[in-house]
Amino acid sequence: MEAGGERFPKQRQVLILFLLLGVALAGWESRRYFVMEETESGSFVANLAKDLGLGVEELAAREARVVSEDNEPWLQLDLQTGELILSEKLDREEMCGPTDPCVMHFQVLLKKPLGVFRGELLVRDINDHSPEFPEREMTLKILETSPPGTVFPLKTAQDWDVGKNNIQNYNISHNSYFHVSTRNWGDGRKYPELVLDKELDREEQAELRLTLTALDGGSPPRSGTAQVRILVLDVNDNAPEFAQTHYQVQVPENSPVGTLVVKVSARDLDTGTNGEISYSLFYSSQEISTTFELSSISGEVRLIKKLDFETISSYELYIDASDGGGLSGKCSVSIEVMDVNDNSPELTISSLTSPIPENSPETEVALFRIRDRDSGDNGRMTCSIQNDLPFLLKPSAENFYTLVTNGALDRESKAQYNITITVTDMGTPRLKTEHNITVLVSDVNDNAPAFTQTSYTLSVRENNSPALHIGSVRATDRDAGTNAQVTYSLLPPLDAHVPLASLVSINPDNGHLFALRSLDYEALRAFEFRVGAADRGSPALSSQALVRVLVVDDNDNAPFVLYPLQNASAPCTELVPRAAEAGYLVTKVVAVDGDSGQNAWLSYQLLKATEPGLFGVWAHNGEVRTARLLSERDAAKHRLLVLVKDNGEPPLSASVTLHVLLVDGFSQPYLPAPEAEAADAAPAAPLTVYLVVALASVSSLFVFSVLVFVAVRLCRRGGAASVGRCSVPEGPFPGHLVDVSGTGTLSQSYQYEERTLSGTSDCSLFLERKMARDKTFCASEGTRGICLDSAHLCLAANPQPHGPSWPPQANTQNSSWKLPSLLEGKLPMLLFQAAMSILDSNGLLSPQSHLTVLTMRQQRMAPAPALSMQNTSRCCPCL
Repeated sequence: MEAGGERFPKQRQVLILFLLLGVALAGWESRRYFVMEETESGSFVANLAKDLGLGVEELAAREARVVSEDNEPWLQLDLQTGELILSEKLDREEMCGPTDPCVMHFQVLLKKPLGVFRGELLVRDINDHSPEFPEREMTLKILETSPPGTVFPLKTAQDWDVGKNNIQNYNISHNSYFHVSTRNWGDGRKYPELVLDKELDREEQAELRLTLTALDGGSPPRSGTAQVRILVLDVNDNAPEFAQTHYQVQVPENSPVGTLVVKVSARDLDTGTNGEISYSLFYSSQEISTTFELSSISGEVRLIKKLDFETISSYELYIDASDGGGLSGKCSVSIEVMDVNDNSPELTISSLTSPIPENSPETEVALFRIRDRDSGDNGRMTCSIQNDLPFLLKPSAENFYTLVTNGALDRESKAQYNITITVTDMGTPRLKTEHNITVLVSDVNDNAPAFTQTSYTLSVRENNSPALHIGSVRATDRDAGTNAQVTYSLLPPLDAHVPLASLVSINPDNGHLFALRSLDYEALRAFEFRVGAADRGSPALSSQALVRVLVVDDNDNAPFVLYPLQNASAPCTELVPRAAEAGYLVTKVVAVDGDSGQNAWLSYQLLKATEPGLFGVWAHNGEVRTARLLSERDAAKHRLLVLVKDNGEPPLSASVTLHVLLVDGFSQPYLPAPEAEAADAAPAAPLTVYLVVALASVSSLFVFSVLVFVAVRLCRRGGAASVGRCSVPEGPFPGHLVDVSGTGTLSQSYQYEERTLSGTSDCSLFLERKMARDKTFCASEGTRGICLDSAHLCLAANPQPHGPSWPPQANTQNSSWKLPSLLEGKLPMLLFQAAMSILDSNGLLSPQSHLTVLTMRQQRMAPAPALSMQNTSRCCPCL
């Protein structure tokens, strides 16, 4: 075994570029290697790595492998050493039969880029077969009158070996009559002839037995023998003669068994037994004897086995015609097998790549080889695939084809392709072979998750329980596998002041949103944040959506009474003249509710009164008015309990206590509280006795005093009615004074006067009353205060520290305090407008702010002298 043959001085490389394939196919001149038959499996044939000029690592990286012409696994390539070795023991006679030389064609396939290395393996013959005669004994009939030198053909032996290992010589056992001469046919084969050396004498010896030996040229030589029986006959002077010494016929390979191939005929001029001719094959190989049958009487040659052009394309028959006298003639018949299109094309897949990543342009999918065992047009082939597929077929060397993608594939459009490769020959009728392959398209992360909505609006009721599920977001990804697994997250808020991490959380797997803590509508009515959805591809793709959360108000705030204040150091007393008529405005209860909507709609109700029926409360605006005319019998002091209730579900309420003092006029500068009068009356108890005595002594003057007192009271009442009486309409209270807005503010009929005073260190409260009744209520602590009554509203500010009681829930810092956040939406419109007039741009009361005094004057009220109070420090009745 050796690697031989002529080596080219320089290896030629041819680079074949295909436009869409993009893969270089490198070809080399065919190289021939030699190996002796019967060599053991695993034996070394050649070092392909060295012959190809490639390293062992490159062979492995390019997935080199060996493909034989007949798809027989005779050879294999060791990728670790780069050596070509035998995969099994070779039998030249089985592989090639009588064909010499015996050459096996193979290719070495390389990838990345594609390369085809063509090679030939020549299997050399060894002398492993001995010559064999078709018959163990042959009989010759020779006339005794045959002259010396007459030649008699003998049947040849057969040797499966070729070349010098085939039959080289014949000899015959020692005798005095014959010798053997070895002749050559035109194709190089040798056959024996028996040559007569001296005349025979039938009477002396009628029969001879000789041994014919066939010798091959092997080392050592092998031989085969046959017995030759010679019968000496009487004289026969005419040998049979064929009409043609050479017959040539053509037989289609699809001819059925029993078909007449040819009929030979010979003629003998002799008569009797000397003219009777019999036909026989004097040279018959095993293949010929199992394929054809010769009639010894008629000379007809018929098929006894189906022909196969692809296996044997021609036959040579040698026919002998012998008469009864022992003479014979011979002829040859050449039979050519005609090819028919009886073999469908063959397709062999060499490599298949599946799945293929999407978005990869011009990717090699499969490498395959086609073959048709027919010849001529029957062996010419065309290869095609469906037209509606994004794939192309590109031919390469040695009937190899490459299936490549025609551009980038999109898995989201189609994830699997069923490709049918059709190979059709050009014969008649045309035969075709179809091979189906399935190509899968693997996913590439080229699609970002997409939300079902660009923005989401969610609602949650305030005072919710923590970890409450408030809604969900959803995103889908058209990719597959991990590229389609979506993870949700909260993105940093656009407003850095929104504590998003403490408000909501999101389930990263399903997009469920949860409120982390209880929400307060009054503190936070709505907030926005962004949600991101990212897949798990590499690199990861993402998208985002906007989520707006609306906090729905719940009735969780009870009404708060702004006026009258209930936490003052002394109770607040409202002064009402006894001359007031029905519908007289005593005061107004001002309340706010921190909720919104119907939860902030307030209604007022008089729960309890010292004298029922004397006073009434308007349900919509909280105004307390007299229900009838006052009389002398009415008590001077009254206590009213007013209920303020919202419209929520369930409703919440607050109550406020009002103290009303009935007076005859406004000349008395100060009336003590009921508790003060009781304290003053206690020391005067001992004087009661003296008073009784005094009254008894002046009993005579009692009637006169009563008359004078009544006269004086009647005079005073008439003067007050003409000068200081309020112009209040009689009958029901006018409807235009009713507050129907439900906000607890004063009606539109009030007029306002604005006075601006420069800010000082002390709180200067300027109150002016333009009404018939002169009564002012002030609520103040320290030097900062808010004074409220039914006729006046005064706001003052200075930098001195403020007490904790006003305003409610207010915080002081740097001598200023926030007011709009407390008052907006909660105070009546009048109070809010007054507060805003003294605020700076930041909503703070600054030390330098001007003092704004709003004086409210009810229409149709008579003017009265203005009174003022400065530096008030407690709640008290004003003169």
